Amino acid sequence: MPRSRANARGEAVSAAPFVAAYRKLHRTGELADRARQAWARLADCDLCPRDCHVDRRAGVAGAVCRTGELAVVASAFPHFGEERCLVGRCGSGTIFFSWCNLRCQFCQNFDISQQGHGEPVTPEELAAMMLELQVRGCHNINFVTPSHVVPQILAAVLIAVEQGLRVPLVYNTGGYDALVALRLLDGAIDIYMPDMKYADEELARRYSKVRNYPAVNRAAVKEMHRQVGDLQFDQSGVAVRGVLVRHLVLPNRIAGTAEVMRFLAEEVSPRTYVNIMDQYRPCFHAEGLEAIDRRITAAEYAEAVQLAHAAGLRRIEGAG
Repeated sequence: MPRSRANARGEAVSAAPFVAAYRKLHRTGELADRARQAWARLADCDLCPRDCHVDRRAGVAGAVCRTGELAVVASAFPHFGEERCLVGRCGSGTIFFSWCNLRCQFCQNFDISQQGHGEPVTPEELAAMMLELQVRGCHNINFVTPSHVVPQILAAVLIAVEQGLRVPLVYNTGGYDALVALRLLDGAIDIYMPDMKYADEELARRYSKVRNYPAVNRAAVKEMHRQVGDLQFDQSGVAVRGVLVRHLVLPNRIAGTAEVMRFLAEEVSPRTYVNIMDQYRPCFHAEGLEAIDRRITAAEYAEAVQLAHAAGLRRIEGAG
């Protein structure tokens, strides 16, 4: 049995050196197979739960993601505003993909997610971005809003690993992910970072224009945890593998915090690492929607943290 010791966070970690999951998958030839399978699915796209079945390889944009064969990137840079365990000392190497398969009426990045600001990139160009972020010392490559560009990511990772990519990959998603796409990513992603936005289907439809969000979201989070387990850290306290759930507290209990936390503790793992976020502010169309046309109160945030503890969760970022 490999020896372990405590890291800077006081949690036990393996003494064995970290090896990114995708490097193991590449050695067997499976990464190349997954990339080919994913790219083929673009011709009749079912890679997100929208199931629009358009031919993206022919340049037809997805019905909601509005993305064709090439991914669109808004920016790529070392990010110091992400979770502490991703940022470390040198930052998280974020790549912000344009467009989204959700239509959140309060999105703070609506110019990227809803208006598509960014430039199309080939897999070769995306791989070069990843390698540049690694050269700049980033602890990981953080794919932001990746659900609609899984084939493009796999194609780029295949290129980048052959040129020396070795840092963990983070799948930073709104949580509306298809199981078919997640299974293509099995063994390629080191850290899954899904949102859990809602517990109520009607509220999800009203505020993110999406059907069946809670059921899809919960199935996705369970699959992510099956693949990578609870969040693990290296000796310096930087995350290297596992699931980190984000939960944005919304006004008037719209996010369904109690139900979300019970699900995580009882159906995923009581050791699930959760970031309970307090930064909601009315953006985009939220100013015209009465229930979400304000910031949350200190009492609403404190209640959300208390509900997480009451459910049995203890690994909570943002709890003060």
